[in-house]
Amino acid sequence: MALGGSAGASARYWLSRELPVSAGTFPTTTLVVNVAGAFLLGLLVEIVAKHEERAAWARHLVGVGMLGAFTTFSTFSSEVVLLGRDGHTSTAIAYVAASAALGVAAAASGLLAGGWRPVWPVPDEGES
Repeated sequence: MALGGSAGASARYWLSRELPVSAGTFPTTTLVVNVAGAFLLGLLVEIVAKHEERAAWARHLVGVGMLGAFTTFSTFSSEVVLLGRDGHTSTAIAYVAASAALGVAAAASGLLAGGWRPVWPVPDEGES
């Protein structure tokens, strides 16, 4: 798990250095990191579910370690608070909305990419 965490934290640090965001602007780097992490975690969950006996280690190394260190709820939260504090309320609200919507969509896309297929309930005879 620590090995995965080291890799995830290093990747996150590198991206934040290569794609810095100015104060008061939309935090695109954190958004992209968190959305990518949500997709990869969805994909991992589905792959591990299908190959649990052979891939259970991946849940800890990649899911908890690497993706846990790569994505960052604390940075997201701090950025929202700082945007609001500095008078960029509309940017903060847009950031929260985009993070939630894109994160959920990315996780679902990861599950689908891993082979998950939703099962929609079929109404019983006589139900509409």
